[in-house]
Amino acid sequence: MKRIAFLFLTGLLTFQGFSQEEVQDKPKLVVGIVVDQMRYDYLTRFWDRFGENGFKKLVNEGFNFKNNHFNYVPTYTGPGHASVYTGTSPMNHGIIGNGWYNKFIHESVYCVGDASVNPVGTRDDAGQMSPHRLKTTTFADENRLHTQMRGKTIGVALKDRGSILPAGHTANAAYWFHGGDEGKWISSSFYMEDLPQWVKDFNDSDKVEAYLKTWNTLYDINTYHESGSDLNEFEGGYRGKETATFPYDLTKLGDTDRKYEILKSSAYGNDITTDFALAAIDAEDLGRDDITDVLTLSYSSTDYIGHNFGVNSKEVQDAYLRLDQNIAEVLKQLDEKVGKGNYTVFLTADHGGVDVPAYLKSVNIPAGYFESDEFTKALKEFTLKEFEVENLIESVYNSQVFFNYEVMEQTGINFSELQSKVAHYILQLDQIDKVFTRDQLSSGSFVTGAGSAIQNGFNQKRSGDVVYVLDPATIVYSKTGSTHGSGLMYDTHAPLIFYGNGVKHGSTTKRTEIIDIAPTVSAILGISFPNGTTGTPLHMLLEKGESEISE
Repeated sequence: MKRIAFLFLTGLLTFQGFSQEEVQDKPKLVVGIVVDQMRYDYLTRFWDRFGENGFKKLVNEGFNFKNNHFNYVPTYTGPGHASVYTGTSPMNHGIIGNGWYNKFIHESVYCVGDASVNPVGTRDDAGQMSPHRLKTTTFADENRLHTQMRGKTIGVALKDRGSILPAGHTANAAYWFHGGDEGKWISSSFYMEDLPQWVKDFNDSDKVEAYLKTWNTLYDINTYHESGSDLNEFEGGYRGKETATFPYDLTKLGDTDRKYEILKSSAYGNDITTDFALAAIDAEDLGRDDITDVLTLSYSSTDYIGHNFGVNSKEVQDAYLRLDQNIAEVLKQLDEKVGKGNYTVFLTADHGGVDVPAYLKSVNIPAGYFESDEFTKALKEFTLKEFEVENLIESVYNSQVFFNYEVMEQTGINFSELQSKVAHYILQLDQIDKVFTRDQLSSGSFVTGAGSAIQNGFNQKRSGDVVYVLDPATIVYSKTGSTHGSGLMYDTHAPLIFYGNGVKHGSTTKRTEIIDIAPTVSAILGISFPNGTTGTPLHMLLEKGESEISE
């Protein structure tokens, strides 16, 4: 393994000169687990409540990166999943948000939306999705290329973007959950013309229906000391229930015509995901031969719950205690179906989450809410007054200002002057912390801090002309529940644990970045790095000699 680590560091990407034993030591299956909206401190906060075979097993037998971060803004689900699997940031892979304003067609687009494909498994347009906006390859793509398409890739997540972006362009299949009145796992014609029989059988079973039941805490709620009070004014809750307090009768609370949708925002959504992922391992024979397969597995319900109830809620705690059991079940089945030592798992997140600002303010911590619509109106009024030209601002989206190039050309307004004056105006406003212009981000080079994060998330072709940064714990959101998107620690600090084949036990507090995951997996497999990779293989999990590594 030391020889392998040396080759990684010198950039050799093949197994030339390796012994037969070393070549055969590759894992038969790689399972990438992304937990949506998982802050790093959930590992430590709930540690004493976890069982021995889930999160604790990964940490106690794997390698724990305690200081792992996203190196870009915005920290959203689409960019997060893309960055984990491509080994680069939105600057290169192009997924600059869950959605963004497309200045070439003058309308907003969804990161995986694709009207050119047909839904499979449903008639709903929820099936019109593909990875066509992802500009670079994932490590799953590179594994498919390396194995002459013999290694399989299957993507699984409740969210379409959580399944599609990790699985990449060459996946055998990506499946996501369509709630509504159907409660089915679906796909699109990008991958297949019809669902495999095993997926049809799963959809026809009562597995999903069985979760339309009461969600109560896994353990006595009075023992949930690691979270805030159950009854408070900082949580959203479900329509139809007066208070956001346990228990929740999901059958009664679900909309009559969209009864399965509520499952996504309950802890049972992760159970459904686990059930389907285990069915995929079985039916697709993942990890059953010597050609490495990839399963991308994303747990989305934690994000829905965090948005609804906030990061300090009993609901979030219960979701993670139940997710711990899901992780334990996945590891158990991998041991039985693939075999101990025959697979490699990594677990990370796509972003973190902020404490509810209303709660922070109640305990005297600076926080607030930013009114985006009022800001946009004021900005348009400013440019009209300053330049005496209407419609200079075409759109404001994801904290980015998009100029109307046609109006600028028609009126002869200087682009740099417009940037400069708009940036100066925005910076004077309350709740604005920093502002960057296209000129700065395209021609300058920021090494650290907010400038670097903004630049790493800035795609020259897709991003706007002025980017602004809000004050810490200041969000564009409702007064209840948590959200994410910033470059601050509560959004960037995410867990990263490697476990299994090729991974030594240990930990480190050295800073690592989310873009290091894909090249690390590629190095373990001995395949080409994804073609846009800017991250670095985490050699410390493969060799001795690093400080803080323990057996």
